[in-house]
Amino acid sequence: MISQFFVLSQRGDNIVFRDYRGEVQKGSAEIFFRKVKFWKGDEAEEAPPVFNVDGVNYIHVKVAGLLFVATTRVNVSPSLVLELLQRIARVIKDYLGVLNEDSLRKNFVLVYELLDEVIDFGYPQTTSTEVLKSYVFNEPIMVDAARIPPLGPAAMFMQGTKRMPGTAVTKSVVANEPGGRKRDEIFVDVIEKISVTFSSSGYILTSEIDGTIQMKSYLSGNPEIRLALNEDLSIGRSGASVYDYRSSGGGAVILDDCNFHESVHLDSFDMDRTLTLIPPDGEFAVMNYRMTQEFKPPFRVNALIEEAGPSKAEVILKVRADFSPSVTANTIAVQMPVPTYTTRVSFELEPGAVGQTTDFKEGMKRLEWCLKKIVGGSEHTLRAKLTFSQESHGNLTREAGPVNMNFTIPMYNASRLQVRYLQIAKKSKTYQPYRWVRYVTQANSYVARL
Repeated sequence: MISQFFVLSQRGDNIVFRDYRGEVQKGSAEIFFRKVKFWKGDEAEEAPPVFNVDGVNYIHVKVAGLLFVATTRVNVSPSLVLELLQRIARVIKDYLGVLNEDSLRKNFVLVYELLDEVIDFGYPQTTSTEVLKSYVFNEPIMVDAARIPPLGPAAMFMQGTKRMPGTAVTKSVVANEPGGRKRDEIFVDVIEKISVTFSSSGYILTSEIDGTIQMKSYLSGNPEIRLALNEDLSIGRSGASVYDYRSSGGGAVILDDCNFHESVHLDSFDMDRTLTLIPPDGEFAVMNYRMTQEFKPPFRVNALIEEAGPSKAEVILKVRADFSPSVTANTIAVQMPVPTYTTRVSFELEPGAVGQTTDFKEGMKRLEWCLKKIVGGSEHTLRAKLTFSQESHGNLTREAGPVNMNFTIPMYNASRLQVRYLQIAKKSKTYQPYRWVRYVTQANSYVARL
């Protein structure tokens, strides 16, 4: 199915390369990297995940700053190969603990052994970490945690007053702790990606949440786990669940649809919204869900552009955080395309602004406003004065915008879906595994029209 598989660094260095069928020329990695780095498409800034060069299909995904690439000359399903690449990256991360260039180079023997089991003559065999443990015998060489770049506040696991750094999950599913012991713990992430479109007057036009409950288990003996969700959870836009026919009350969490991992048993889901499962090794999605019910967006974005002279205009951007002051968003980036005849931009930040940067990407004709963090309940404003090479004859609001926003908010979820408790079957009275649950909300498409 696929001819070659390789992993490239951000510099284009070939870290891993495997040729399964000999159908594609050896210099394909260099051809691919040149094409991606100097991509010239139809107004696209980055190369698409699938493209063709001289009869060779290049399919790639970017994971942890690395490019995972597959090549083929045949007409394969792009979505199938993209999913395969994501799963290969996940399996490698399960075994190495942390996925970066350093860990791949130190464990290249183990990585090649995994690839030989995952793909045979270009055809996928298995991507299950649990199944691969029976065939892969090399031990991973652990990367020093001090050398791993900090993951930021979003990588903080919290439970009450307990805190554990994100590096807690950067360990292999097959390696033991120093001294030969294995620490029993389980990590659950509720990750939501939200899409919101605001009108020019600030009203919400469209809103949607794509969520997943991810789990990574380091429990010995494969004990049974019970994961309880909101009791008022309903599935189906009518307000009634497809699993039970109770009517939903006010303020209930209503999901449009969802699907579960094959290991999940739904025997008691009808009665008390509890999922029962024996978690397999490695990281996996317990549940995926989608929600289009009205929800309170974490940010309100207002944008205004108006003429300030014959060849000038002024832009005002306002961002208001509509969540609790105890929550802090980080890595916020606001982007706004400006008219193509804009030649110069001067920025004015609010007095006392800290951790904010601005930039005008002249080649892309785009403003960029980056904020290191935003505390809940706060409001930030940016003013930008545009200078044009010609007088504006049209409507500025048609030639500029829309405003796009990206962010990450740890320990916050817009859908109000909660993990009520995480229960692990006890093997003995002294068995006390660690449990960690976190919530992360990210922007998928956060747009404000002018």
